[in-house]
Amino acid sequence: MALVIEGEERIAAPVEKVWAALNDPSVLKESIPGCQSLEMKSPTDMAATVVLKIGPIKATFNGEVTLKNLKPPHSYTIQGEGKGGIAGFAKGGADVTLAPDGDGATLLKYAAKADVGGKIAQLGSRLITSTSKKLAGEFFSTFGKKVGG
Repeated sequence: MALVIEGEERIAAPVEKVWAALNDPSVLKESIPGCQSLEMKSPTDMAATVVLKIGPIKATFNGEVTLKNLKPPHSYTIQGEGKGGIAGFAKGGADVTLAPDGDGATLLKYAAKADVGGKIAQLGSRLITSTSKKLAGEFFSTFGKKVGG
């Protein structure tokens, strides 16, 4: 089952500070809902463990995250894949762009695509879509507060 999630967040910090935070595993770990661990393996590769509850299913996903198409400090593509055992899998990516937005603020835009399979996919597209949008919203809202003060 494929999903597309798009959105934007205005962050009260300059582009360079937002870019640095998007590449900082400690900021990302604190911003990702359910993230138990996030470890840099290289400047563009990370390993993550995330616990998520989607409807009646709670699963621990172990996955890899890779940063691609880096154009500092304006954009990158983040791609990842996680396996949740019998619960299923999730894989996808997001194109993230940063643009100055007056008074030292930044407009962060994202367009994410995800594909889920296994038991999770059997929950139905409305539940998966609403949960995915909620999680994306939580991530960017928390990230914005951490970076923008």
